[in-house]
Amino acid sequence: ATPDAVTWNATMSACGKTGQWQGALDLLGQMCEASVQTDVVSYNAAISACEKCGHWQRALALVHQMSRAQVAPDVVSYSAAISACEKGTQWQPALVLLGQMRS
Repeated sequence: ATPDAVTWNATMSACGKTGQWQGALDLLGQMCEASVQTDVVSYNAAISACEKCGHWQRALALVHQMSRAQVAPDVVSYSAAISACEKGTQWQPALVLLGQMRS
């Protein structure tokens, strides 16, 4: 049986909870390669994994990647990316994200 988006997303979320942010990013890439439709939950799992490990640049890149993938970021996307910026003491990108979230 071929894994569906729910299976991929759950696996990415588990990676994030165990500090395996690289694994979550690898899985997101594999989803695209396997032609499995990514959604906001997919990106949120990857962004949250980066946030938990303080990788704010990757979290920001994922938020921007969402637009290219025609997936609209939601409150969870922005909150996780803002939290990643906070952990990296990057207040300027956090303010930009806050402004994007409001618009």
